[in-house]
Amino acid sequence: MAEEERALLGPAGGDHGGGGGGSPGPPRALSAVCDPRRLPHRLLVLALMCFLGFGSYFCYDNPAALQTQVQRDMKVNTAQFMALYAWYSWPNVVLCFFGGFLIDRVFGIRLGTIIFSVFVCVGQVIFALGALLNTFWLMDMGRFIFGIGGESLAVAQNTYAVSWFKGKELNLVFGLQLSMARIGSTVNMNIMGWIYSRVRDLLGYTGPSTLGLTLMIGGVTCLFSLTCALILAYLDKRAQKLLCKEQGKTGEVIKLTDVKDFSLSLWLIFVICVCYYAAIFPFIGLGKVFFIEKFKFSSQEASAINSIVYIISAPMSPVFGFLVDKLGKNIIWVLCAVITTLASHIMLAFTFWNPWIAMCLLGVAYSLLACALWPMVAFVVPEHQLGTAYGFMQSIQNLGLAIIAIAAGMILDTRGYLFLEVFFSACVCLSLIAVVMLYFVNHLTGGDLNWSAKKREKLQKVAAAEAEEQERLRRQNEDDLAKLQPKADDFSLRNKYLSKLGAQLPDNYSSCLSTMVHRSVLK
Repeated sequence: MAEEERALLGPAGGDHGGGGGGSPGPPRALSAVCDPRRLPHRLLVLALMCFLGFGSYFCYDNPAALQTQVQRDMKVNTAQFMALYAWYSWPNVVLCFFGGFLIDRVFGIRLGTIIFSVFVCVGQVIFALGALLNTFWLMDMGRFIFGIGGESLAVAQNTYAVSWFKGKELNLVFGLQLSMARIGSTVNMNIMGWIYSRVRDLLGYTGPSTLGLTLMIGGVTCLFSLTCALILAYLDKRAQKLLCKEQGKTGEVIKLTDVKDFSLSLWLIFVICVCYYAAIFPFIGLGKVFFIEKFKFSSQEASAINSIVYIISAPMSPVFGFLVDKLGKNIIWVLCAVITTLASHIMLAFTFWNPWIAMCLLGVAYSLLACALWPMVAFVVPEHQLGTAYGFMQSIQNLGLAIIAIAAGMILDTRGYLFLEVFFSACVCLSLIAVVMLYFVNHLTGGDLNWSAKKREKLQKVAAAEAEEQERLRRQNEDDLAKLQPKADDFSLRNKYLSKLGAQLPDNYSSCLSTMVHRSVLK
């Protein structure tokens, strides 16, 4: 490391009187891959950041990819099966508030990332052991532990991105991270069924052992992500020492008392978020068997169509993010996404049209809503309340997903897929009502949620100019007050001190002191 420091800092930074009396040779420059300031090294760090969450997203939807096998081998109904998703969400109802705090104040970004990655690995191992031992409650416990690490690991991933990449690079980095997460989900949907069949052929039978070994093999991706976390921690510590850079921090400031100050527009955004995602993730969790039973797809075809939402989201999220940034009109984009999603669920519920059409529309709408909805929070909340607002939004989203997952399983067990699709359509309708209400509330209150990007940029420049002018006036007032303040020379300080001691001073001295006191009171 000392040699690397000399290579970066030059002879002045590393030569402290070497022996021999001869002049030291020129420092050996670091290669581009090893220099934290160079693009190749930062691309290496970016790759590690993207793969950091790959294992978590891959294993999150393991139950969806193996729904038939889990229910058959573990002998559970749909409600018990969907509880696997609910147990993932329960810890994040609370942890969404404290994930950033733990990274900033307790563990630090490097140790925090490793700890959360370990939770993901341990949770997946316990999940697989529950299947191996034919103990379903142990599988629930594994999903709970997995959830403790999963969401907080995403916070750590974003913190690393902010630490290493700035400005315009950051939007691209976030887009690439989201794309890699969707790729992880897609690979899971299409490969876990195949792995199960290979393990079944190897063992010669189906059952809990086959399911457990399959899940254990899937957990290798979590070990891969843990390895990325360890390498990333080393590179970040190395860069901190070489470049004297600080550890990344989330910047989140969570104050629960801020909730009472949330506007009606923000609460409507929360309603849109909960109701919309309640019709997406639980549907995907149950989608594979739905396509097998209603449309008579094979297991492989059902896995492919069930993953199309994530496949479309991977490339389209950065594109829609760029589009929304350039055009603005966030509410209109959210409205289009919700209407398209409602149309997709109605098509799946009441028609036998080719389901690829509905699922592709659902993938486009899902990508569009994420890019238009989440940034709106920053438009209606002061900067010092952003951490609380986003934490609360993620918290109630996880609470809604946990409740809806269990409800969806119970509806499917008692009423079937038609009623389930009607239930999901009703959730989207609630989201649609909230969007329409948000449009009118924003219009009546003069909000900026539906401004065009040009108008928002223009008004932001005006606001920045006004703030700069106010700051200039404030400084000018401070300078004027400073000029009015009497100079504290040695003579006046001596007289003030004697006055405090009770010494008698001539009248002209007392009047001078009273003038000084009067001016200080005015100031």
